[in-house]
Amino acid sequence: MTDYLVRSQRKYVGISAQKVRLIADSVRHMRALEALDALSQMPQMAAREVRKTLQSAIANAEENESMAPEDMWIAQIYADEGPRAKRFRPGARGRVKPIMRRSSHITVKLEER
Repeated sequence: MTDYLVRSQRKYVGISAQKVRLIADSVRHMRALEALDALSQMPQMAAREVRKTLQSAIANAEENESMAPEDMWIAQIYADEGPRAKRFRPGARGRVKPIMRRSSHITVKLEER
């Protein structure tokens, strides 16, 4: 069933992996062009980042492997945790309140069917 996988990856995206996974789950195993349409309609900030990654994967497949966009399906899509930037804010009674600024790495793999 799987002929070839084309991969695209975006690293150090400034959105937590948990939020990106919600979007990735909604477009997993869809046709690539249908997923682009669905992502462009979503209001979430993570949808924009996933859409950019998917567009890059489609462009890689067309340019490097001569695959037709109509035949592409999302074989795998996932978001891994990236590094966390640790910041601190002053709290009540002289205490410190930590802030974790999370990032993620988004990976999209396409196959031709």
